[in-house]
Amino acid sequence: MAKLINGNKISADIRNEIKQEVEELVRTKNMRPGLSVILVGENPASKVYVANKQKGCEEVGFA
Repeated sequence: MAKLINGNKISADIRNEIKQEVEELVRTKNMRPGLSVILVGENPASKVYVANKQKGCEEVGFA
């Protein structure tokens, strides 16, 4: 029998856990993780991909 999983809920749970860990890191060690990206070329799809990663990082508290 197949098991139906709710990917959106799992993803939200993981993001919430990461956000809590980032908040703890900032509070205890005064350190904030960040995202660095090197883009090679001008591929529009790559720019969209990186923009989405940046948005996700900002949502969980990355610098």
